[in-house]
Amino acid sequence: MKINGTPYRSVWLDADGRSIRIFDQTRLPWAVEELVLSDEEAVAHAIRSMQVRGAPLIGAVGAYGLAMALRRDPSIENLERSAAMLNETRPTAVNLKWALDRICAAVRNHPPERRAEAAYAEAAAICDDDVETNRKIGEHGLELLKEIAARKPPGEPVRVLTHCNAGWIATVDYGTALSPIYQAHDAGMDVHVWVDETRPRNQGALTAWELGSHGVPHTFVTDNAGGHLMQHGMVDIVIVGTDRVTRNGDVANKIGTYLKALAAKDNDIPFWVALPHSTLDMSVRDGLTEIPIEERSSAEVTATTGRLPKGGVGAIRVAPESSPAANPAFDVTPARLVTGLITERGRCGASEEALSALYPEKV
Repeated sequence: MKINGTPYRSVWLDADGRSIRIFDQTRLPWAVEELVLSDEEAVAHAIRSMQVRGAPLIGAVGAYGLAMALRRDPSIENLERSAAMLNETRPTAVNLKWALDRICAAVRNHPPERRAEAAYAEAAAICDDDVETNRKIGEHGLELLKEIAARKPPGEPVRVLTHCNAGWIATVDYGTALSPIYQAHDAGMDVHVWVDETRPRNQGALTAWELGSHGVPHTFVTDNAGGHLMQHGMVDIVIVGTDRVTRNGDVANKIGTYLKALAAKDNDIPFWVALPHSTLDMSVRDGLTEIPIEERSSAEVTATTGRLPKGGVGAIRVAPESSPAANPAFDVTPARLVTGLITERGRCGASEEALSALYPEKV
């Protein structure tokens, strides 16, 4: 995608051929700043602190982190130790483990002196795969938006509500939930996006920044406005991303997604989930009991970050000093509330039968 007319991916190899560059997402949308990550500890910190976020992007950056670890020490012991360390940084999204497992499988049969080179090549392949996967997700999701547009009066936009950020900054490029929207806009379709703020980290601001940079009409709204918009006929479809989808179609995504699905069900509005193959976890049957939900710092709830009156960026406390806070970062939307899944292989129902038919090699 583009920033001020210049195309970017969300992660790329630095000129030294060893380090990687990312955008510091804790600085967005107020400032566009690049970070250079040169070892696995820096990668782990960037993931843990959410300088890099979004399930597919975390996987890609984690893969490069493991390659950096092998450059320092190519032993199998270090491979396993570093993979375990990186995997612990964000437990809910399965893409990270998928990418680390893929690096481990790619290097094990190489002699020690070839392992780092093989790991870097595999990390690059993971990035290229993510880009093409998300492009195809956009193509399949675009057909949904076209169907809605065909039923609407001339001049009335297709109105999409999304939650959190599942755009190109959360992936290597294109995004998952936003990929159909970008492709619809680029094809000349009249589309408008309702952007949830997504407390407490306000990832909706990243979605708004992305959409604005690309020229897509959108409106930033509070998390609790979605139900009201649906009740008043102002939403045609809900499309969200996901951090893990189970074999029966349960969906783990940013906290608040479940409430959007409930409101969509009550108002007969289709609720679609966009996911790449790396997000599908066929080892889990019951998302509610088996998916680990990351509990993040209470400081993310009691304080919020934004631009200060004098122009700087900082945090201000919004809760009483004496009040404790809880911060579950994700929730699980049961498959029964999901209209369908948008994958790179096509659209399907949120069920074990449909997913098994689409991904037989994962069964």
